Amino acid sequence: MPRQPPAVSGQPGGPPATTAGPGAAPRDETASRPGRWERGPVPGPGADTGPPGRGGSPSEPPSWEPTPWEPTAWEPPSWELPPTGPAPAVPPPFPPGPKPPGFTAEEPHPDAPRDARSDTSPEPPAAQVPVSRAPSDVPPKPEAAPARSPAAAPPAPALPSTTGGFRTPPPESASEETPAGEPPATALSVVQPPAPVGHVGSGPPTYDPEPTALPPAEPDELGDLVADTVLDGARYGTSTLRAVSVRGDSARYRGEPRRDALLTARFGTGEQALVLVAMATGARATSGAHRAAAEACQWIGQAVGRSHERLADDIRAARRGDLKSGLHRLTDRSLGRLRASAAEQGVEPEEYTAGLRCLLLPADPECRTRVFFGVGAGGLFRLRDGEWQDIEPRVADTAGEAVVGFGSLPHETPEGDRLTMDLGITTPPSPYEPAPRPPRAPFRFRASVARPGDTLLLCTGGLAEPLRGEPELAEHLTARWSAGEPPGLAAFLADSLVRVKGYADDRTAAAVWEA
Repeated sequence: MPRQPPAVSGQPGGPPATTAGPGAAPRDETASRPGRWERGPVPGPGADTGPPGRGGSPSEPPSWEPTPWEPTAWEPPSWELPPTGPAPAVPPPFPPGPKPPGFTAEEPHPDAPRDARSDTSPEPPAAQVPVSRAPSDVPPKPEAAPARSPAAAPPAPALPSTTGGFRTPPPESASEETPAGEPPATALSVVQPPAPVGHVGSGPPTYDPEPTALPPAEPDELGDLVADTVLDGARYGTSTLRAVSVRGDSARYRGEPRRDALLTARFGTGEQALVLVAMATGARATSGAHRAAAEACQWIGQAVGRSHERLADDIRAARRGDLKSGLHRLTDRSLGRLRASAAEQGVEPEEYTAGLRCLLLPADPECRTRVFFGVGAGGLFRLRDGEWQDIEPRVADTAGEAVVGFGSLPHETPEGDRLTMDLGITTPPSPYEPAPRPPRAPFRFRASVARPGDTLLLCTGGLAEPLRGEPELAEHLTARWSAGEPPGLAAFLADSLVRVKGYADDRTAAAVWEA
């Protein structure tokens, strides 16, 4: 509460003004004029200050020091003023009364709070404003926030999260702290790392789920390096394609190159275009298996690309016989070039060979015929109505001995002569005759018509074997791929990497979703 100065003569409530003596200096009329803050004049040297006991004799210094910047009436702080609306009508405060004789004001300590000062004048409520003050006279609200109490300790800085995420940093100054009445700032959501590659089956596989060692490289043969993972995708007509080729856990651990190769190519433009997906697997435990697989995909791609117009016409016209014979011829020609390359390198044809599996997809939205052809191990599956169907073409191979009555030789001739018993002794090969070649893998072909909602999956043995041998893997892929919308590239890669204990070969797969 501001300190009230004592009454001065000539002002309301004070003693009447006295007339100066003959030898006194003339009084300054401007000094008695009320100032801006309604404060009385300040007595000058030699001026009459009133009767004795009301301010002292002229030779004595005044008992109070006026403060030019403090108002006579109490003023509420500007931040406590009501925001809007007229001020309530209150009676004006009474002027301070005269001080008793011999009264001397005690100066408070400079560090003492305002409440401890010796003012006895009544204090209006905090929300009231004197009527004498107009709203325009109210000083503006200070821009800086009020000083914080020394007793309030700053908040402790937020520690970084141990889960790898980031939180809101602590405020650098008091002005950045949360204002009173507002909810505290919430921490940012913690970014969790991606989930590790999952597995299904009896237990986790032995190998680490991530690549461990890189394949060896030669300075002059850097073009033979094979990436660990290849991912591709496209959308043509009513089909959406996703393709991936991943190095197996065993090859990742031993630092061997990926033996599987993948090729995706489009020949032609518009609705006459033809999409080819080719995948090959090199022979196991051979040094050039990855090169043989890459060459097999390259040569079949060249052969199909040169004949793509005729192949597209045969697919749209459903000429199944022409398709099978033509694709069989192109496959034999490509594998024949692979055997010729083995002879040039001086290696056996069995060491430089590869299994080849291909899929033809027309870009015409009116044609839903999907054509599979190739040789070698692998799988062709179809997901329809939430169930997997194994539609791999079967090859009718004769196995076992002949059944009596169905092609076996009689035990004796019509003349009654009995045949000589075969003792099962093998005849040694003749040095003048070449050794018999191992039988070639049979050619496989299938043309099927897709339905809306079908998912066609073509894969090598690295994914076909666990899909046939582990029911949980088939159930997992059914739940992931039966939602209707095809997965993105990253999601398809994660689904293809679901591991099964006991299966650690390379995986190459191509899936087609029908709209």
